[in-house]
Amino acid sequence: MKKVLFLTGAGISAESGIRTFRDGNGLWHEHNIMEVCSDIGFMTNRTKVLNFYDDRRADLADKIPNAAHQMIADLQREFPKSIVNITQNVDDLFEKAGCKKTIHLHGELTKIQCESCGYIKSIGYDAIGDHSICPFCKKEEMRHFVVMFGEQAPEYETLAQMLEETKLLVVIGTSGEVLPVDDFAGEVPYAILNNLEPSDAIEEECFSLVIHKKATEACHEIAQTVRSFLQTEQTKVEQ
Repeated sequence: MKKVLFLTGAGISAESGIRTFRDGNGLWHEHNIMEVCSDIGFMTNRTKVLNFYDDRRADLADKIPNAAHQMIADLQREFPKSIVNITQNVDDLFEKAGCKKTIHLHGELTKIQCESCGYIKSIGYDAIGDHSICPFCKKEEMRHFVVMFGEQAPEYETLAQMLEETKLLVVIGTSGEVLPVDDFAGEVPYAILNNLEPSDAIEEECFSLVIHKKATEACHEIAQTVRSFLQTEQTKVEQ
């Protein structure tokens, strides 16, 4: 049974050089978010949106996972049946770190999907123009595999199911403006929050432990807490 759920946001990848939307030099300052990241924007100017995601995909090529990504991968290897990793991020840094079966709530930049038949294809860091025709149904309707504003996120149902099995929730690097992480914390016995600073959208008193540090600075403390928790749980089972 799964016991520890990691839920991460843009803050965990920012230290690897991946720009977020909300930072001072974030993507929102260069783009109208509704033009490049919404279903309406996509219907209005398909080429502009596809080019935007091409640029973001290409930017991933030289990015490497940091200590926080690696911490989760290491814990997964140590406790393969007890760690679930769910992220709001669309980058591939968890995969580069060696994480297995990471659930991407909002899709993945390195994949594209056919709007006609739903076929999903991995293209790495290529431009979508080189893969515009669906290899399955042969229609030229391939698009980015990223959930935009105005679209449903199917994996939210998976998150809800995983929370039912969770005894320790670890939230890292999210503002709480997209997902109600404090509500999630109230659904589980224990919860850890790691953000660089407080967020107006998160009620921190809902968490058992709050760490205001960079994810790469907090990861050692988080790993120790998770290991101690799982070892205690194992002792209870053996007794």
